[in-house]
Amino acid sequence: MTTAENFDQGPAVGDARILDVLGLAKYFPIRNVWKRRIGWLKALDQVSFGVKRGEILGIVGESGCGKSTLGKTLMGIHPATAGEIIFEGADIAGARPNQNRALRRQLQYSYQDPGASLDPRWKIGRSLQEPLVIHTNLSSAERRQRVRDILAAVGLPEGHLDLYPHEISGGQQRRVGLARILTLQPSLIILDEPTSGLDVSVQATILNLFLDLRKQFNLTYLFISHDLSVVRMICDRTAVMYLGKIVEFGATEALFANPRHPYTRSLLSAIPEIGGRRITDDFWLEGEPPNPGDLPSGCRFRTRCPMARAECADAEPPLRSDWQDQDVACFFAD
Repeated sequence: MTTAENFDQGPAVGDARILDVLGLAKYFPIRNVWKRRIGWLKALDQVSFGVKRGEILGIVGESGCGKSTLGKTLMGIHPATAGEIIFEGADIAGARPNQNRALRRQLQYSYQDPGASLDPRWKIGRSLQEPLVIHTNLSSAERRQRVRDILAAVGLPEGHLDLYPHEISGGQQRRVGLARILTLQPSLIILDEPTSGLDVSVQATILNLFLDLRKQFNLTYLFISHDLSVVRMICDRTAVMYLGKIVEFGATEALFANPRHPYTRSLLSAIPEIGGRRITDDFWLEGEPPNPGDLPSGCRFRTRCPMARAECADAEPPLRSDWQDQDVACFFAD
């Protein structure tokens, strides 16, 4: 079992912003059998936050809360319905594929299933060179040298360049996926469930690799995960999402030590522990999330919240900054 003490958190994080997300929304149309739109599924709804250069920002929440949609909308895989994405000082939310190409090289996405992002017909060497062919003017010799350097940085032998994706393990595929991203020398990487499907011992190795690469290449991470234990170990700050909204945001240690939103308390109560005491032993999340295509009025968590009052149905609570290192979207948080 890994512990927080196993991980070197790296250099201190400054206050300079690398990414600002302002009022970001992503709506998917709901259509009937005749293909007519009858509503909207609000996967992201007025999401705002900032990412400091050099930090690891965790994004957590139940399945379907909008974590992966957020990452893919930031990347431009899903076009934003509304809002701004200010990356390195430029708004990339409405940019066309041929616009801001040089800037988008600096923002890369690591898929949840790294094997699926690699062409099974191509050897590893060709997959690693492909981004360089598309995005750079490097010569063939320069591309091969960069690929060898990056492969060594992620801890894989040069012989892997002649293998196909199915010939290596899941942990090695994760390293190849990182190497493919790092060839373009990005400044921010979105990691989507980067430890899912891996054995605990392999998870620890991959997490240490993330931290080593962060220091070596001066990287910033957006760490999307459902594994709260991992998030607590490596993330500087954490955003908790529920049905397309951020309901709590702040310093990771402050959030885990004293969760203020009832949904955050529910998530933390679900963390399994061997020995010791949970922070929220007596708080349990009940029921299923509402239909995201037909959200309740006011606070969208009120239908599952034991603290809900009549006022919760009247208005949606904004993120309150009443506490040091924590913002909470709840009228009655204390």
